[in-house]
Amino acid sequence: KPEIRFKGYTDEWEQRKLGDLVDRVTRKNQDLVSELPLTISAQYGLIDQNEFFDKRVASKDVSGYYLIENGEFAYNKSTSTDAPWGAIKRLDRYENGVLSTLYIVFGIKENNPVDSDFLVSYYSTNLWHKGIHEIAAEGARNHGLLNIAPADFFETKLMIPQDIEEQKKIGKYFEELERLITLHQRKCDEVKSLKKYMLQKMFPQNEQKVPEIRFEGFTEAWEQRKLIEVCDYVDYRGKTPTKTENGIFLVTAKNVKDGFIDYETSKEYISENAYEEVMRRGKPEIGDVLITTEAPCGNVAQVNKADIALAQRIIKYRGHIGVVDNTYLKYYLLSPEFQKILNAKSSGGTVQGIKGSILHQQKIIYPSYEEQKKIGQHMDSLDHLITLHQQKCEELKKIKKFMLQKMFV
Repeated sequence: KPEIRFKGYTDEWEQRKLGDLVDRVTRKNQDLVSELPLTISAQYGLIDQNEFFDKRVASKDVSGYYLIENGEFAYNKSTSTDAPWGAIKRLDRYENGVLSTLYIVFGIKENNPVDSDFLVSYYSTNLWHKGIHEIAAEGARNHGLLNIAPADFFETKLMIPQDIEEQKKIGKYFEELERLITLHQRKCDEVKSLKKYMLQKMFPQNEQKVPEIRFEGFTEAWEQRKLIEVCDYVDYRGKTPTKTENGIFLVTAKNVKDGFIDYETSKEYISENAYEEVMRRGKPEIGDVLITTEAPCGNVAQVNKADIALAQRIIKYRGHIGVVDNTYLKYYLLSPEFQKILNAKSSGGTVQGIKGSILHQQKIIYPSYEEQKKIGQHMDSLDHLITLHQQKCEELKKIKKFMLQKMFV
């Protein structure tokens, strides 16, 4: 019995051989019913090769390939980091498609002893890996392709609820979780696209004095000044302080990403004494804007908490009050227009970088302080939505992972 199950079900689950539940599919595409070559992705399932690889890897003649129909399953014996024993997925995206004969294709038997959605969920767990491990002859061969005979594959066993209704409830539960994950991921991608578009359109480009999109009521031409003329700055250079196991968080260039400080990518700390020494030229305050000058160059973030230290290769800017709003400054530095200027002025071989003295002389174009505030708030609201959908996605993925461990035997 599983640890977590739906109310009203108490019977023990039964062990069944896969071959008792499904039939192998070996139909060939000899009549060219489909010209859609598919591959199996551990993340995206059965998907068009052109979409996944950005090219077709199948041969031109696909008449000798297997023809797989919507609702049927396929096993890709190729291993990867995400799928150490290969991946088993159902065709959901298309009416049909073609697969290399290296795949093992199967469909549920007509008398329906197992629910299709349950099987999709079961093959999202790692419970079936043990059976594959036992039949994989001499480990992996042919560059990560497991040596597994179809006859042995259908001898593998799985535990299923005796009551098909319990199977259906489990299958629908995970289908709904996946639908919510997809929904939030799609929303997140949509807002990211909107943000990218607004970064292009809400800031003047190609030496124009006004942007293509702006808030109603603002008509004046924008002003152009050097960064050093409208911002205070600190360029953190000098000896790298000794790292400690805990203490003051040290923000390195790796932590500066997409307008935010990422506190997870790199976790380094310095002592309070070292902090006072390193930050003697000016401690970062909430709202200050950071930009990296190397490794990587041009990443931007805004300080959102006090008592952090800044490492080398980061310059801190603070707009003059009433002249340049810090949040506006963050998004201007992230805009394609400024990033294009930055790339043109950076130098170096494999590692591109820009000197602070050059960066300070770059021009910033800005409207009235009131309009800057509106732009900053609008872009911030988009970032808030992106973060919200990302967090929802991660929460749902954790729930799914937990339930996959607890709702199966």
